[in-house]
Amino acid sequence: MNNDKRLDYDKEFDRWYAYDGCDLGATCTPVRTVFKLWSPEAVRVELFLYQNDTDPAYDCRPLELTDRGVWTLTLDGDFHGTYYDYEVEAHGQSARTADPYAAACGRNGLRSMAVDLSRTDPEGFQSDAPPPLPSENIIYELHVKDFSHHPDSGVPEECRGKFKAFAWRDEAGRPPFCMEHLRGLGVSHVQLLPIYDFGSVDEDGDAEQFNWGYDPINYNVPEGSYSTDPSDGAVRIRECKEMIQALHQNGLRVVMDVVYNHTYAADSWLERTAPGYYYRRWADGTLSNGSGCGNDIAAGRAMADNYIVHSVLYWAREYHIDGFRFDLMGLLTVELMNRIQRALDAVFGKGEKLVYGEPWRAADSPMEPDTAPAMKGNASLLDPHIAIFCDTTRDAIKGDCFHSEQPGFVNGGAGLGETVLCAVSGWTGEVGDFRPRACSQVINYVSAHDNYTLWDKLALCSPGAGGKISYQEPREDLLAQNRLAAFICFTCLGNLFLQAGEEFGRTKQGDGNSYKSSPEVNRLDWHRAWTFGSLTDYYRQLIRLRKSLPGLCDKRPEAGKRITAGTVHRDGVVSFQVEAGGPCGEQLFVAYNATGHDYAIQLPSGRWTIRADGTDADQHKPLISHGNWVTVAPRSGMLLQQ
Repeated sequence: MNNDKRLDYDKEFDRWYAYDGCDLGATCTPVRTVFKLWSPEAVRVELFLYQNDTDPAYDCRPLELTDRGVWTLTLDGDFHGTYYDYEVEAHGQSARTADPYAAACGRNGLRSMAVDLSRTDPEGFQSDAPPPLPSENIIYELHVKDFSHHPDSGVPEECRGKFKAFAWRDEAGRPPFCMEHLRGLGVSHVQLLPIYDFGSVDEDGDAEQFNWGYDPINYNVPEGSYSTDPSDGAVRIRECKEMIQALHQNGLRVVMDVVYNHTYAADSWLERTAPGYYYRRWADGTLSNGSGCGNDIAAGRAMADNYIVHSVLYWAREYHIDGFRFDLMGLLTVELMNRIQRALDAVFGKGEKLVYGEPWRAADSPMEPDTAPAMKGNASLLDPHIAIFCDTTRDAIKGDCFHSEQPGFVNGGAGLGETVLCAVSGWTGEVGDFRPRACSQVINYVSAHDNYTLWDKLALCSPGAGGKISYQEPREDLLAQNRLAAFICFTCLGNLFLQAGEEFGRTKQGDGNSYKSSPEVNRLDWHRAWTFGSLTDYYRQLIRLRKSLPGLCDKRPEAGKRITAGTVHRDGVVSFQVEAGGPCGEQLFVAYNATGHDYAIQLPSGRWTIRADGTDADQHKPLISHGNWVTVAPRSGMLLQQ
């Protein structure tokens, strides 16, 4: 650590130097480019200009210090496509740095690029708009490379693993199989794992490199390895916009997975331009590591918060992003998250942009005074429209994500009935470890990119004959458990989320942390989508069913009161009613049977219609029984409508 760096940045410093303008970076037009950099303790800043992302500099110009620590320079003429970086002298040392506010860059983000963003719009992008707000938020988590890397994706080789795969069409104008599958599933949002410029993949290297991308280099620039030409800063922007436009045209809203809690390395562009300011440190000067990645962004400081808010608004405005999923949101503050929600609502309309995140962190992190971490226990302090992942629901349904052989409700776990009923009510009752303000704050899920896929977890908990674990075989017992897990998730109050490929038993061959495993491990196996087609059909039916039942889509604070008569009949069997849950206000009755035997339950009086069972979630079959008894098959759920 450079011991000359300040460790005492405080509110007084922010009062003098915080800059609220949205014009930091390079603002480029055909007639001039204005360069602005916030570097409050620098004594010298110089701009270096380059013809491309590899040649030596052809010019060097000094910037002038203005108020509030902002250095500026205006160059007349057309500098679109010109690469640049800075040399900043502060605390007795000089550092070469790219622009932390850059909108474009060259390979691996090492040089920034001035860009006239209007020249990067694909045809029709100015009129691009998302589909109307859905009746229910059903989010599909997807990695750009995973989506099209497999040969059976239907995408030509030169576009596989790229932004281009989403917009590709054949000569007849038909989309590839992977896009046909995605748009036919019925989900409302696609959440893309990080698409900003990240550092864990060499954009000049082997195309078979893989990483999830939770390693930010340039927050406001798309990742170059997903483009067809990472050396040209405009190409990645245009192709990213084409992807978003194509998803919108296919009826899907787009959520961006954002990682504002840490950077790829502590020696970042932020650090080089404002040494010591953007990172949290303990009293002895060491960096905190609440992210588990070596550094924590100092959310709660004025310019750190401004940077994050302006970045979110930039992606929403320039790229038409429809929502944001915050990685390790517990390292950010309640105050910042509420500010982000207010800002998005003010610009785009209340509820137009989806905001949610992980309400946890890897370790303690020193907070700024008068701030609170955006953790699960602080849900009541968050705007009710900011949703958080509920890991308690996840683990109750399928078992602990960190202990591979520990089962959950669907695969033999004991004593979980009451927890499942808490999940059903969106955790709005009087019991449980999670107290959201409304069901709108809940993200229900059973698998995500982290940890084991749902299929792999079920296989690990239920090995086959002789204790042998096979991830490829479509075993009927695992298919039944998978369907029941999905059935439970889709009949809980709250927002819905699933990992891409969960609907066809996605496997990573038991790899529980595939963040840098090969593309072959991580990619979506589109051949498997055919062989597990009946499971996919069941997911499609559940999605349609959910959308047709407004009582389950209710996100209000009082929605949990719809859930009545919750009963744990025995280990593995629960039932409940949903008041006015049907399309015309009809009563619903829902039962889960995770045991290996039939279980008979007596329904309330009245005439009941079966809407879903363990294999068919798209039916309207009158119940014919004596005394209103219904038999729920082993490892299955049942939903009836009065």
